[in-house]
Amino acid sequence: MRSPAVIAVIAAVLLWPSLLPPGAAAAHSGPAAPPPGAGAPLPARMAATGGGTQLITAVAPKADGASGTLAWWDLRGGRWVRAGSAPARFGANGLVEGAARRQGTNTTPTGLYGLPFAFGLRSAPRGTTYPYRPVRQDSWWCQDNASSSYNRWVRPRPADCRAAESEHLVTYRTQYAHAFVIGFNYDRPVRGRGAGIFLHVDGRGATAGCVSAPADALRRILAWARPDGRPHIAIGTSAGPTAITRY
Repeated sequence: MRSPAVIAVIAAVLLWPSLLPPGAAAAHSGPAAPPPGAGAPLPARMAATGGGTQLITAVAPKADGASGTLAWWDLRGGRWVRAGSAPARFGANGLVEGAARRQGTNTTPTGLYGLPFAFGLRSAPRGTTYPYRPVRQDSWWCQDNASSSYNRWVRPRPADCRAAESEHLVTYRTQYAHAFVIGFNYDRPVRGRGAGIFLHVDGRGATAGCVSAPADALRRILAWARPDGRPHIAIGTSAGPTAITRY
């Protein structure tokens, strides 16, 4: 038979958790389990990836930032594997929801977009299989809201596309050495939303709305991208309303 003292000790041990303040017992029960998917690669945590086996992600820490990280991924055996990464630059005025973007605001549109084709003043890097258009003296990107060619590559520039409202691609010798067209506002263009959003080589600083990366990164991505991989690009922030995982 146990003594009264032993019985008192056992009772105190059994009652101890109920005497703690709310939440204190949980704090002493070990580290909390991570949320589902917390350790998964970024594409696996996204709402969509475009349905292909290749994906580019461009992430800024916050919406008013102009720099972040570019990464490209392959889906292998059902798991996303990072194939490479590089520093990224965004619009001088940060990032904004693609559907709410306005032309001329120096903001980068967030969202998930296709990559219609690549282009450049320099020849495509060895191993490139993605559609690649060479930039010529008469190559333009029409940004004229009044033109029937709005948000399109044109060669030569049509009469209804004003030069002052368009980009003469050959004049951007550094940035457009290599580039991809980002399919923002591309399939069914909305006038005033924005035109000529590309993934291109870094210039001197932040962009006017494009995503940019070092020249070597563009060359590596061109050699990596495959038409049958159906690559897309997802642009967003680490968290918040424009979090990349929403797209």
